[in-house]
Amino acid sequence: MTKRVTVNLAGFTQYLRAAQRPPDLYLAPQGLLTGIIGAMAVGVGLAATCGPDYAFSLLRLTARDGRESDTVSESLISVTDFGAWLNQDCPAPARQQLERQFQRLLNPPAQWAGLSLTRPLVMGIVNVTPDSFSDGGDHAESQGAIAHGRLLMDAGADIIDIGGESTRPGAKPVSPEVESSRVVPVVTALAREGATVSIDTRHAAVMAAALDAGARIINDVSALQGEGALELAIARKAPVVLMHMPGDPQTMQGLARYQDPALDVWDFLKSRLDAWEAAGGSREDVVIDPGIGFGKTTEHNLQILGRLSLYRSLGAGILLGVSRKRLIEQILQSSLPAKRRFPGSLALALEGASQGANILRVHDVAETIQGLRSWQAVRRQA
Repeated sequence: MTKRVTVNLAGFTQYLRAAQRPPDLYLAPQGLLTGIIGAMAVGVGLAATCGPDYAFSLLRLTARDGRESDTVSESLISVTDFGAWLNQDCPAPARQQLERQFQRLLNPPAQWAGLSLTRPLVMGIVNVTPDSFSDGGDHAESQGAIAHGRLLMDAGADIIDIGGESTRPGAKPVSPEVESSRVVPVVTALAREGATVSIDTRHAAVMAAALDAGARIINDVSALQGEGALELAIARKAPVVLMHMPGDPQTMQGLARYQDPALDVWDFLKSRLDAWEAAGGSREDVVIDPGIGFGKTTEHNLQILGRLSLYRSLGAGILLGVSRKRLIEQILQSSLPAKRRFPGSLALALEGASQGANILRVHDVAETIQGLRSWQAVRRQA
């Protein structure tokens, strides 16, 4: 794990100038503001807007010499000072990286998959599986899954995410044929009833079958690294979710090794965004997911959640999936069945929303919406 060294701005500038090669740079908004305070801070030039409901007054500058570096240097700078420092004191190679990220912070995506991102969206989970960690077997048959999807729609879910293969740690793979047989009837029924359907799959054949059945979104835990997946998504012009997961569900926990979890995940997601754009896709069609619980220890997950605003500088929407995760049980250091983890799920989801998460992927839709709207009502008055 890396050591974080906090330096003043002069020290950070000197570090950049002395570097033998341009370091990797990361820009994260700090002090996210909403409501009246945010509007006032923007009005007097003390903050910059980064979406209809957010402004930020500070920026965290982070630099490291490649992924194997054992030291990360960080500094804080106010929004009001950043432009002058960037143009006058920041070395040219670093300036290009930071300017690109700053512009992405200032111009976040306004919509995705035909849905407005001006408020956090709620994605309801429908697992058509016998072995998912949170509700395995509850909706393993088509009619039960369809009925559950209708309940989530009635509860206010913006997106219904349908999956036919468990991706919990150690889960055995399912053939695309079996997976398709599970999900296609559910996708067909819910899409016909007006749901915005996302297909949760790693397999190109399942993606194609689900899109043919009416799904609009591809949600891939392997970030379109599977055979033919990237090409299919591009050809079908499908909005996608690209998630970070090392290896696959059977091997990922053994691959939970990072120099700096938040930065390593940022690097991976950037590489997948670059691959998407190189293949002809638009960044506006991508939402990124840091993959909480996928190939990560408790400490890794908490570090990523604590720095979630970092991912805003990638210029894509952010999806956060923390619902009923074992992380909650690990935080409490007490055995707790998945269906009793809603309070922890909501707390983590609201923290994510406070850092700019655009989509919350949840099991408990009605309860999450109640908590989210109550939280938003208070923040608008702050």
